[in-house]
Order: sequence, then structure tokens, then C-alpha cells
Amino acid sequence: MDKKWWKEAVAYQVYVRSFKDSNGDGVGDLKGLISKLDYLKNLGIDVLYLNPINTSPNYDNGYDISNFEDIMQEFGTLDDFDELIRELHKKNMKLIMDIVINHTSHEHPWFIESRKSKDNPYRDYYIWHPGYNGGPPNNWGSFFGGSAWEYDENSGEYYLHLFSKQQPDLNWKSIKLREDIKKMIKFWINRGVDGFRMDAINHLAKDFTFPDAEIEEGKAYGNFIKYVQNLPEVHEYIREIREDVFKDGYHVVIGETGGISYHNASIYTGTSRKELDMTFHFDMNGIGFGKNSWEKRPIDLIADIKEKMSGWQRRDESEGWCPLFYSNHDSTRTVSRLGSDNEYLNESAKMLALLQLTQKGTPFIYYGDEIGMTNAKEFSLEDFRDIAIATRYRELVETKLVSEENFLKGLHITSRDNSRTPMQWDSSDNSGFSCTKPWIKVNSNYKYINVEQQLQDKDSILNFYKNLISIRKAHPAFIYGSFKELNHEHKEVYSYLRELEGKCFLVIANFFGKTTTYKIPHNIVMKEAELLISNYEIGEDVEFDYTGDLELKLEPYESRAYLLKNQP
Repeated sequence: MDKKWWKEAVAYQVYVRSFKDSNGDGVGDLKGLISKLDYLKNLGIDVLYLNPINTSPNYDNGYDISNFEDIMQEFGTLDDFDELIRELHKKNMKLIMDIVINHTSHEHPWFIESRKSKDNPYRDYYIWHPGYNGGPPNNWGSFFGGSAWEYDENSGEYYLHLFSKQQPDLNWKSIKLREDIKKMIKFWINRGVDGFRMDAINHLAKDFTFPDAEIEEGKAYGNFIKYVQNLPEVHEYIREIREDVFKDGYHVVIGETGGISYHNASIYTGTSRKELDMTFHFDMNGIGFGKNSWEKRPIDLIADIKEKMSGWQRRDESEGWCPLFYSNHDSTRTVSRLGSDNEYLNESAKMLALLQLTQKGTPFIYYGDEIGMTNAKEFSLEDFRDIAIATRYRELVETKLVSEENFLKGLHITSRDNSRTPMQWDSSDNSGFSCTKPWIKVNSNYKYINVEQQLQDKDSILNFYKNLISIRKAHPAFIYGSFKELNHEHKEVYSYLRELEGKCFLVIANFFGKTTTYKIPHNIVMKEAELLISNYEIGEDVEFDYTGDLELKLEPYESRAYLLKNQP
């Protein structure tokens, strides 16, 4: 085992804007976060991962950075950041910082200089190109809708933006740019940051021949993914950063990598490649979404869950480590997407937590998942804040491709704003997040889904998470142990063994909201098995006192973890 602090940690992702407002402006901030560190420490959290906190005009909620070496004014100051680092390290906790190095804000000084003239020293920090036949250089569409090119009248050329037009892409072919990026990372290392998550890292390299892309049916622009994602040059750029900035091997380096799954993640995380320690993939993000955004698709346990989760678990250690996460700021709420956010909220949230915290990898709990926060199903169109929504509304609703009713239904199911609503601390006004109107509306269910209420309930989702984290830390098998899936063809139950140094654990989870039966394989000895945790009260009918086939009846979303004894 190659032991690392970041392998043994339980991480917690904080969308700072929505976590805790300390100064009454409706926006979460660093001082608010500092005030909640004891809550996180008590939960068992070892590492905080923060979404971007750099200076930004916030066209894309901080992913459009205008100053890499300062703090967003709404969030606080560098002094506040230094205090956060000190307080974390006092509590033996660590910090992972999100850095955006594929693009900047259009208000960044580099870009302001770049657009002044074609011979400006910063011109090649970005990707500029002449138009073609009176229009953009090619037919590429951006991730946020519309063309991926924006015309600049001053210089008469177009600049590339894979995301919004306020986020021009950086040109990583520029040696001077790469040197400035490395200096910036060292700036934060010197302030005490313990690791980095690099946004859109696999888009750094582009196909500079800029060919037109195939236009899919019903789309206005070409699908440009294969020309801007996972190209060979990106590995050279990542290795250069690794070799020049992270020589001591202490810091954890994570990359967000669309188009990567367990099949090919090793091209970034293979131990011989010396690139990334983990990749944030998107395997879980779209599960349950239908062909149309306003339709949900029933989950196929084998194809959607087992193939993907077990695929990551079965990788050889030489292929690299993986994060364990079901939601983040770019997805929807875990329990709404993968479980039940109504009748079986409590049970399904606990079941999902048990799977996350008993598998191999580093768990990243998304803020609010530990209390079962859900999608904001009551939001009106005016309540959403995502920059991408306005563009899609123009493309889909105003052109009559989609009705406004279905467009709104789709937002309730798929919008990433669902995962960005304010943290639900208590049942007071604005959920205890702020003393004033928040930057985005609070989910209306905060009156009965909140931290204060769950701290007082020993059977709450929050206390279940706390117990699970404690169990994980007490048993290294859940971190470094082998993984063996059981009964792969069972369509309702996901089960597996984790084993290390003679200790073996059995995990059983009914993934759906109906009762089912599960036959424990005959070669597993259940005599004297110790039930470590369950999301239901377990009666005497499952007190194992014999060896042999045993069929269990599992309630909706029921899950259990056992320590097996007397294994043959």
C-alpha cells in the first residue's frame, strides 16, 4: 500500500457562496466558513475542498477569474484566507483549492491587454483567430450555448471560449503563460494550501487546425469535444506543472476531466505517468436523466450503478486513486438524482452514504448531502441564477423547440442551481444561512431539513454520516482493502466485500424504494457476523447463528454493513 494523507481523508466540498454568510450581504464568505469548522470537525471531516474564491466578476460564479492572487471581495480578504488556513491546520484539517487554468475572466488584465492589438505581448496568452466567410472561424458551439467564438471589433478577430464569452480560453502553447500559471500556484502553496483541484484540466490542449465539427440533429452548432478534450499535448502540460511545482510529493493534485471514466482514467492517474493523483469524472452526474431534460429515466442498477461504481473499484492500484463523489456544484442533489427525495428521503440518503463511505477512494461529501438536501423543485424560472440558462432559454424556448413549461420542468431535474442553494442550518429565516435575502433562494424544505434539527435526532441522516465516517476511519479495509462485488446480476441489490489483513466486511444495499430479497452467497460465513451499521432497526430474524444460504428480506433502500468473523 502506498499510503497518503489524502487517501485516508474524508473530504467535504464547500460552495462558499452558499455555505454561511457572516456579514449580512446574502453571500457566503470565508469568515462564515471559519465559524462552522467545529461543525465539520465534529462530523469527521479532514479536508475542505473549496470552489473558486479568487477575484471574479462572477458571470459564472467564480469560474471566471480576474485576479488569480487575491480573494473575491464578497468572500473576504487574503487575511481571512490566512486565518482559515491557520484554523484548519490547528484542527489537523487540510485545504484543497479550486484553480481555473483553462480560461480567465474577460476582465483579467491579461485579456484586457491581449485585445488591445495583435502585437500586444499578451496576445498569445489567448486563442485568437481570423473569421471565415464573414463569420466565426468554425462551427464550434460552447458548453454554455451559442458559438464558441466571440468577435472583437478592436482587432477584427475572434477569441475562443469553450464556456461563456466572459471566459476566454488560455493558450497553453505560450511558454510565458505557463510560467505565470506556475508562479500563481506557488503563491498559494506558500500560503499553506495542501492540494489543488484543477478545473477543466483536460481542455488545456486544442486542435489548432480548428476544423468544423459534426452538427448533431436538433443542434445549431458543431460538437467540438474531440478537438478540445483529452488531446496528447495536455499530458505534457500537466507533467510540466507536476515536475516544476509539486516536487516534494506532499500536495494532492486533482483534475476535472470530462470524457474520462474508469476505463481510461489511468492516462492521467497511472502511477508511472506522474500527472494527477485523482480525476473528478462525470460518471454519476447524468444517471436517471431522460432523453429530454424534463423527463427522468428509471435507474438501471447494473448498467448505471454497478458497472460504473465497481469499475472504479476494480482498477489496479497502478492505475491510480479515485475520488468517491455523487454530486458537486455542476450536478444536482444526490438524493434527488439517485435516491428518493420524498417518501424515502431518510432511508435513501443513508443508503447512498453507506455506499460512498465503504468503497475504495477518497470520499468527497458535497455540502448539504449529510442532511439530505434536495433539488429545489418549487423554483420558478426567475429563481435560477446559472449563466447557462439564459442562453439555453433563447435557443430552446424562444425558437419554439421546447415549451416554457417543459423547460422549467427540466431545470427542476437537471439544473446545477439545484446543488447551489444555501446551506440549511436551521428553521429560522433564510435557513440560518444569512440575516438577509440570499444571493439565490433557499430551498423551501429547510423548515424540516436542517442541521439543527438533525443534530438533536440520533437517527438523523447527519448522525448516520457521522457514525459511518467513524467506522471508516476505524477500519483500514474500507480505505485500502480489496473489493469483490457479489451477485452482479441482482437487479435491486448492490453488494460487495472489502477485505484487508484478515478482516472482511460485507456491504448490502437495496437501491430502490420497494422491498426485495437477497440471498447471501453460500461461501460467506455469517455466524457471529457483527452488524456495524444499518439504516433500519434490525430485528432478531437476522441474528446469524448458523452457516449456509440465507435469504434476507430488505426494506425500501435498506442498507447494512457487517464485519464477518470465522471466514473459511
